[in-house]
Amino acid sequence: MVPVLLSLSLSHLSLWAFGLVSVLVFLKLIRLLLRRQMLARAMDRFSGPPTHWLFGHALEVNPKAPDLYDFFLQWIGKGLLVLQGPKWFQHRKLLTPGFHYDVLKPYVAVFAESAHVMLDKWEKKAREQKSFDIFCDVGHMALDSLMKCTFGKGTSGLNDRDSNYYLAVSELTLLMQQRIDSFQYHNDFIYFLTPHGRRFLRACQVAHDHTDQVIRERKAALQNKKEREKIQSKRHLDFLDILLGVRDEEGIKLSDEDLRAEVNTFMFAGHDTTTSAISWVLYCMSLYPEHQRRCREEIQEILGDRDSLKWDDLAEMTYLTMCIKESFRLYPPVPQVYRQLSKPVDFVDGRSLPAGSLISLHIYALHRNNTVWPDPEVFDPLRFSPENVAGRHSFAFIPFSAGPRNCIGQQFAMNEVKVVIALCLLRFEFAPDPSRLPIQMPQLVLRSKNGIHLHLKPLSPGSEK
Repeated sequence: MVPVLLSLSLSHLSLWAFGLVSVLVFLKLIRLLLRRQMLARAMDRFSGPPTHWLFGHALEVNPKAPDLYDFFLQWIGKGLLVLQGPKWFQHRKLLTPGFHYDVLKPYVAVFAESAHVMLDKWEKKAREQKSFDIFCDVGHMALDSLMKCTFGKGTSGLNDRDSNYYLAVSELTLLMQQRIDSFQYHNDFIYFLTPHGRRFLRACQVAHDHTDQVIRERKAALQNKKEREKIQSKRHLDFLDILLGVRDEEGIKLSDEDLRAEVNTFMFAGHDTTTSAISWVLYCMSLYPEHQRRCREEIQEILGDRDSLKWDDLAEMTYLTMCIKESFRLYPPVPQVYRQLSKPVDFVDGRSLPAGSLISLHIYALHRNNTVWPDPEVFDPLRFSPENVAGRHSFAFIPFSAGPRNCIGQQFAMNEVKVVIALCLLRFEFAPDPSRLPIQMPQLVLRSKNGIHLHLKPLSPGSEK
């Protein structure tokens, strides 16, 4: 009798549990539908394509955006790129001194050193007198610079562990993009069963182990007075040195987990974006030889009899800076960013968006909007002359995003682009390959589906001055 009663009790419990779960699922569904209705009503006041009864405009926009947060966490952790609220504010405040101009000054020589390695490689390729894809070489150069600025090392001074990290970051960048582009890889369970997923996990482990070990070694060295003095007397403090030294008002330092996340964020955010920026600027220079020539003449005049760039030279590159900005307008390195509203936003015309709305800021479209930019497809560096900038809204041009969450490393990036482009123009004349014009491919960064193929003509030594 007891087993029968027990069996009945278990069946009743199962029914009750099933009923409770069903009610909770139903209530959750009702809540989601009500929220969808509220968002749909808010969106009705904005013009756009017809909406689907269930998906709204989700089928019209990039479906990958909501997945990006989780993808980033698996590699870089909770750094500035994905943090929110008070912790984001704390990290932003702690990291800002790392991008002060006194810290950035010595990096000019670092950028130049990495650029010269790339340019020497291009000298050999240029002798073949045919076009070649510059994107990969620029990517290696940008990663080399970042290794030097982050850890104080470049490819010329890498041990086996460092070299493995260098290769892991390159692979992670590629695998991340492949995952975003492949819908079947968006599910973690499926992705990590595939060869790509297993490669991603191995590369993550290599990157995390390297960063953790460097942090441990550097922290141990700082406990030794001689080693501490040696680090402080270095030619320049690297990014990790600065992160290890920062404290908030209460004297609290970044944890090891936070340090790793911010180092990974710096490596990720500063690698592909800079590669894209430099590659598209060189493409623009190749398309417009008159602007290329004028930039070269400006650099030669600034250098005079010198053969190396100094920090103060960067501020004098006024025409080159205008050309770089016009390239960024037409080919923004990050073509689109996303924000989720933490509170409702009311527009001046009476329309509003509720909290929780996922907003896409389409930088590429904004930069080619003819109500903001007359003749938007025309390459005109004078758009960025002081008088023209003064008459334009400050948010009309946002290659580094805008507002409090703008790119913290934008000055670092601009300095690197200026140094590299200047040195490139002193060594070569650039021309496009009409048979292999780039096909733009907006991803995490603006790439080209078929690479960026340019013809390079080495300049004679006399023409460099």
